[in-house]
Amino acid sequence: MKQPFPFSAIVGQDDMKTAMILTAIDPSLGGVLVFGDRGTGKSTAVRALAALLPSIKRVEGCPVNSERAKDVPVWADLKKKKVSSAPTPVVDLPLGVTEDRVTGALDIEKALTKGEKAFQAGLLARANRGYLYIDEVNLLEDHIVDLLLDVAQSGENVVEREGLSVRHPARFVLVGSGNPEEGELRPQLLDRFGLSVDVTSPTTIEERVEVIKRRDAYETDHEAFMLRWRAEDALVRGRIETAKKSLNQLKPTDDTLHDIASLCLSLGADGLRGELTLLKAARAFAAYRDDTAIGRDHIRAVAPMALRHRLRRDPLDEAGSTTRVTRVVEDVLS
Repeated sequence: MKQPFPFSAIVGQDDMKTAMILTAIDPSLGGVLVFGDRGTGKSTAVRALAALLPSIKRVEGCPVNSERAKDVPVWADLKKKKVSSAPTPVVDLPLGVTEDRVTGALDIEKALTKGEKAFQAGLLARANRGYLYIDEVNLLEDHIVDLLLDVAQSGENVVEREGLSVRHPARFVLVGSGNPEEGELRPQLLDRFGLSVDVTSPTTIEERVEVIKRRDAYETDHEAFMLRWRAEDALVRGRIETAKKSLNQLKPTDDTLHDIASLCLSLGADGLRGELTLLKAARAFAAYRDDTAIGRDHIRAVAPMALRHRLRRDPLDEAGSTTRVTRVVEDVLS
């Protein structure tokens, strides 16, 4: 089985790569929404980042990827509880998926063959401590969207049906991608994503040629290509690990909080989720850069991806949301 395309080898798409790195540093950011053209590396980047991250410690065979033997659910019915290393899980949530497949349900095979009432874990269990990736998230059925909203908010999946009563942790980084031409995302789900970025196809011949070269090398000379980029990925991995350790040491000053609140107020962002997300993103960005304090440069860098999807529509302003955020950032933080 081929290794995923190296994260560092993705040409351009700096905003998308930065957003995904920030969620790796601080998973509480709430995930990433990536909107853009087909074939711009959205799926590639998700799998590349997961392969880039350090392995997790998990109990072998545990359906919810428990880190310790004592955390394995009783319904998992594991005889041996051996802890070993495993890759960070990346679970695809396909369009048209049923609610039972997402949350889990009665194990029909055991019920018919052994007469036992057992729980069969779903996709939310498999995604615990990892990534849940939804391609074409804007086409997802409404009842699945509602279910994801509940679980993303609580970090716990609750199944009460068919005589079953099961709870298990479901904490994951939600990554959604889609093409805006195929439909808009429901506002309730849109607001749950911590960061949002737009991706476009490369606009220069040089970039497009480089994309072709790297993809061709990945497919035709796989071992040499992976060896070429292994050091670059290791460097990013090391920076992520260092940033995670120093994250809690970066305390915002009153001036920083004032800047963040002023910016969100000037943009007319609803609620306070914008301020909280902007603070977390700026802190993660500062940690990734190995800076010792959160400053205006960090806020400027992450403000578009933290706030662009939280703006109210202004029919009199034809500028895109990213342009509006950038304009207000320059006014407020000048």
